[in-house]
Amino acid sequence: MERKIFITSDGSSSIFIPELKETYHSKHGAIQETYHVFIRNGLDQFADHATIHILEIGFGTGLNCFITYLESKRRDLKVKYDGVEAYPLKAEDILQLNYVQELKATNKSNVFEKMHSILWDKNHNIDNGFNLIKRKQFFKDIDDKNRFDLIYFDAFGADVQPELWSVEIFKKMYNSLKDKGVLVTYSAKGSVRRAMQQVGFKVERLPGPPRKREMLRATKEYN
Repeated sequence: MERKIFITSDGSSSIFIPELKETYHSKHGAIQETYHVFIRNGLDQFADHATIHILEIGFGTGLNCFITYLESKRRDLKVKYDGVEAYPLKAEDILQLNYVQELKATNKSNVFEKMHSILWDKNHNIDNGFNLIKRKQFFKDIDDKNRFDLIYFDAFGADVQPELWSVEIFKKMYNSLKDKGVLVTYSAKGSVRRAMQQVGFKVERLPGPPRKREMLRATKEYN
Protein backbone atom coordinates (compact mmCIF):
# COMPACT_ATOMS: atom_id res chain seq x y z
CA MET A 1 0.00 0.00 0.00
CA GLU A 2 1.48 3.35 -1.08
CA ARG A 3 2.22 5.90 1.64
CA LYS A 4 3.04 9.57 1.09
CA ILE A 5 4.66 11.85 3.68
CA PHE A 6 3.16 15.34 3.97
CA ILE A 7 3.38 18.30 6.35
CA THR A 8 0.36 19.17 8.48
CA SER A 9 -0.74 22.68 9.43
CA ASP A 10 1.35 22.83 12.62
CA GLY A 11 4.55 21.91 10.76
CA SER A 12 4.65 18.28 11.87
CA SER A 13 4.61 15.46 9.36
CA SER A 14 2.04 12.74 8.77
CA ILE A 15 1.31 10.05 6.20
CA PHE A 16 -1.38 9.90 3.52
CA ILE A 17 -2.61 6.63 2.01
CA PRO A 18 -4.03 7.36 -1.47
CA GLU A 19 -5.77 3.98 -1.71
CA LEU A 20 -7.85 4.73 1.39
CA LYS A 21 -7.83 8.54 1.03
CA GLU A 22 -6.91 8.56 4.72
CA THR A 23 -4.19 10.16 6.84
CA TYR A 24 -2.44 8.85 9.95
CA HIS A 25 -3.00 12.16 11.77
CA SER A 26 -5.09 15.28 11.35
CA LYS A 27 -3.97 17.37 8.39
CA HIS A 28 -4.66 20.38 10.63
CA GLY A 29 -1.78 19.43 12.94
CA ALA A 30 -0.44 16.02 13.92
CA ILE A 31 1.32 17.12 17.10
CA GLN A 32 -1.55 19.41 18.12
CA GLU A 33 -4.01 16.53 17.70
CA THR A 34 -1.95 14.18 19.88
CA TYR A 35 -1.63 16.71 22.68
CA HIS A 36 -5.31 17.64 22.60
CA VAL A 37 -6.91 14.21 22.26
CA PHE A 38 -4.54 11.82 23.97
CA ILE A 39 -2.58 13.92 26.47
CA ARG A 40 -4.93 16.67 27.71
CA ASN A 41 -8.10 14.57 27.54
CA GLY A 42 -6.48 11.21 28.29
CA LEU A 43 -3.19 11.16 30.17
CA ASP A 44 -4.08 14.24 32.22
CA GLN A 45 -6.96 12.27 33.80
CA PHE A 46 -4.33 10.22 35.64
CA ALA A 47 -2.32 13.06 37.14
CA ASP A 48 -2.46 11.41 40.58
CA HIS A 49 -0.97 8.12 39.34
CA ALA A 50 2.67 7.16 39.80
CA THR A 51 2.38 4.37 37.21
CA ILE A 52 0.05 3.98 34.24
CA HIS A 53 -0.54 1.19 31.73
CA ILE A 54 -1.56 2.42 28.25
CA LEU A 55 -2.87 0.55 25.22
CA GLU A 56 -2.59 2.29 21.86
CA ILE A 57 -4.83 1.08 19.06
CA GLY A 58 -2.85 2.02 15.95
CA PHE A 59 0.85 2.50 16.85
CA GLY A 60 1.49 3.89 13.35
CA THR A 61 4.12 6.62 13.28
CA GLY A 62 4.92 6.33 16.99
CA LEU A 63 3.99 9.98 17.57
CA ASN A 64 1.53 9.28 20.41
CA CYS A 65 4.03 6.99 22.09
CA PHE A 66 6.91 9.46 21.76
CA ILE A 67 4.91 12.40 23.14
CA THR A 68 3.70 10.19 26.00
CA TYR A 69 7.33 9.34 26.72
CA LEU A 70 8.31 13.04 26.79
CA GLU A 71 5.38 13.81 29.10
CA SER A 72 6.28 10.90 31.40
CA LYS A 73 9.76 12.35 31.89
CA ARG A 74 8.31 15.79 32.63
CA ARG A 75 5.84 14.35 35.14
CA ASP A 76 8.09 11.66 36.69
CA LEU A 77 5.50 9.09 35.62
CA LYS A 78 6.27 5.40 35.09
CA VAL A 79 4.60 4.02 31.95
CA LYS A 80 3.89 0.59 30.56
CA TYR A 81 2.89 1.04 26.92
CA ASP A 82 1.39 -1.53 24.56
CA GLY A 83 1.19 -0.35 20.95
CA VAL A 84 -0.91 -2.51 18.62
CA GLU A 85 -0.30 -2.31 14.88
CA ALA A 86 -1.20 -4.80 12.15
CA TYR A 87 0.73 -3.07 9.35
CA PRO A 88 4.01 -1.53 10.60
CA LEU A 89 5.60 1.33 8.71
CA LYS A 90 8.71 0.82 6.62
CA ALA A 91 12.03 2.22 7.83
CA GLU A 92 12.24 4.66 4.90
CA ASP A 93 8.89 6.20 5.93
CA ILE A 94 9.93 6.55 9.56
CA LEU A 95 13.15 8.34 8.58
CA GLN A 96 11.12 11.10 6.92
CA LEU A 97 9.07 11.94 10.02
CA ASN A 98 10.09 15.24 11.67
CA TYR A 99 8.64 14.79 15.16
CA VAL A 100 11.94 14.94 17.04
CA GLN A 101 12.77 18.30 15.46
CA GLU A 102 9.28 19.78 15.77
CA LEU A 103 9.05 18.76 19.43
CA LYS A 104 12.50 20.23 20.08
CA ALA A 105 13.58 16.86 21.45
CA THR A 106 16.78 16.25 19.52
CA ASN A 107 18.41 15.07 22.75
CA LYS A 108 15.87 12.23 22.71
CA SER A 109 16.22 11.28 19.03
CA ASN A 110 17.74 7.96 20.12
CA VAL A 111 14.52 7.19 22.02
CA PHE A 112 12.30 7.75 18.98
CA GLU A 113 14.65 5.62 16.88
CA LYS A 114 14.64 2.88 19.50
CA MET A 115 10.84 2.83 19.62
CA HIS A 116 10.81 1.93 15.94
CA SER A 117 13.84 -0.36 15.83
CA ILE A 118 13.01 -2.71 18.71
CA LEU A 119 11.64 -6.16 17.95
CA TRP A 120 7.90 -6.68 17.83
CA ASP A 121 6.04 -8.68 20.47
CA LYS A 122 8.78 -8.34 23.08
CA ASN A 123 8.87 -6.10 26.15
CA HIS A 124 11.58 -3.42 26.04
CA ASN A 125 12.86 -0.90 28.58
CA ILE A 126 12.99 2.19 26.36
CA ASP A 127 14.29 4.38 29.15
CA ASN A 128 14.18 4.23 32.93
CA GLY A 129 10.50 3.98 33.85
CA PHE A 130 9.14 3.62 30.29
CA ASN A 131 8.47 0.10 29.02
CA LEU A 132 7.16 -0.56 25.52
CA ILE A 133 5.85 -3.65 23.79
CA LYS A 134 4.83 -3.27 20.15
CA ARG A 135 2.23 -5.90 19.32
CA LYS A 136 1.91 -6.89 15.67
CA GLN A 137 -1.71 -7.87 15.90
CA PHE A 138 -5.14 -7.33 14.36
CA PHE A 139 -7.45 -5.38 16.65
CA LYS A 140 -10.04 -8.16 16.51
CA ASP A 141 -7.52 -10.52 18.16
CA ILE A 142 -7.01 -8.41 21.29
CA ASP A 143 -8.14 -10.38 24.35
CA ASP A 144 -6.65 -8.54 27.36
CA LYS A 145 -8.73 -8.47 30.55
CA ASN A 146 -8.77 -5.68 33.17
CA ARG A 147 -5.22 -4.68 32.27
CA PHE A 148 -5.07 -1.05 31.11
CA ASP A 149 -5.72 2.32 32.72
CA LEU A 150 -5.96 4.24 29.46
CA ILE A 151 -6.58 3.46 25.79
CA TYR A 152 -5.53 5.72 22.93
CA PHE A 153 -7.96 4.66 20.19
CA ASP A 154 -6.28 5.96 17.05
CA ALA A 155 -7.44 3.63 14.29
CA PHE A 156 -8.17 4.82 10.76
CA GLY A 157 -11.52 6.59 10.53
CA ALA A 158 -14.87 4.87 10.76
CA ASP A 159 -15.80 5.99 7.24
CA VAL A 160 -12.78 4.11 5.89
CA GLN A 161 -12.66 1.06 8.16
CA PRO A 162 -16.01 0.82 10.01
CA GLU A 163 -15.20 -2.69 11.26
CA LEU A 164 -12.58 -1.17 13.58
CA TRP A 165 -15.26 0.95 15.28
CA SER A 166 -17.80 -1.80 15.90
CA VAL A 167 -19.56 -3.05 19.01
CA GLU A 168 -17.32 -6.13 18.83
CA ILE A 169 -14.13 -4.04 18.98
CA PHE A 170 -15.38 -1.73 21.72
CA LYS A 171 -16.40 -4.73 23.82
CA LYS A 172 -12.78 -5.84 23.63
CA MET A 173 -11.66 -2.36 24.66
CA TYR A 174 -14.11 -2.34 27.59
CA ASN A 175 -12.91 -5.74 28.79
CA SER A 176 -9.25 -4.75 28.52
CA LEU A 177 -9.64 -1.71 30.80
CA LYS A 178 -9.47 -1.71 34.56
CA ASP A 179 -12.48 -0.30 36.43
CA LYS A 180 -12.58 3.47 35.93
CA GLY A 181 -10.29 3.05 32.94
CA VAL A 182 -10.58 5.61 30.14
CA LEU A 183 -10.62 5.43 26.34
CA VAL A 184 -10.05 8.55 24.25
CA THR A 185 -10.40 9.01 20.51
CA TYR A 186 -10.48 11.79 17.95
CA SER A 187 -13.76 10.45 16.51
CA ALA A 188 -17.13 11.93 17.42
CA LYS A 189 -19.40 9.98 15.07
CA GLY A 190 -22.81 9.10 16.45
CA SER A 191 -22.41 5.45 15.44
CA VAL A 192 -19.12 5.27 17.38
CA ARG A 193 -20.66 6.84 20.48
CA ARG A 194 -23.60 4.45 20.35
CA ALA A 195 -21.32 1.41 19.95
CA MET A 196 -19.36 2.51 23.02
CA GLN A 197 -22.53 3.00 25.05
CA GLN A 198 -23.90 -0.37 23.96
CA VAL A 199 -20.98 -2.22 25.58
CA GLY A 200 -21.27 -0.28 28.84
CA PHE A 201 -19.08 2.80 28.50
CA LYS A 202 -20.11 6.17 29.93
CA VAL A 203 -19.37 8.49 26.98
CA GLU A 204 -18.61 12.22 26.98
CA ARG A 205 -18.51 14.56 24.01
CA LEU A 206 -15.60 16.97 24.41
CA PRO A 207 -14.29 19.87 22.30
CA GLY A 208 -12.17 18.48 19.48
CA PRO A 209 -8.65 19.36 18.28
CA PRO A 210 -8.10 22.22 15.80
CA ARG A 211 -10.73 22.31 13.02
CA LYS A 212 -12.73 19.50 14.62
CA ARG A 213 -15.82 20.27 16.66
CA GLU A 214 -15.88 17.28 19.00
CA MET A 215 -14.07 14.15 20.19
CA LEU A 216 -15.11 11.33 22.54
CA ARG A 217 -13.96 10.10 25.94
CA ALA A 218 -15.37 6.85 27.32
CA THR A 219 -15.07 5.61 30.91
CA LYS A 220 -15.53 2.08 32.21
CA GLU A 221 -17.72 2.19 35.28
CA TYR A 222 -17.34 -0.29 38.12
CA ASN A 223 -18.75 -3.73 37.27
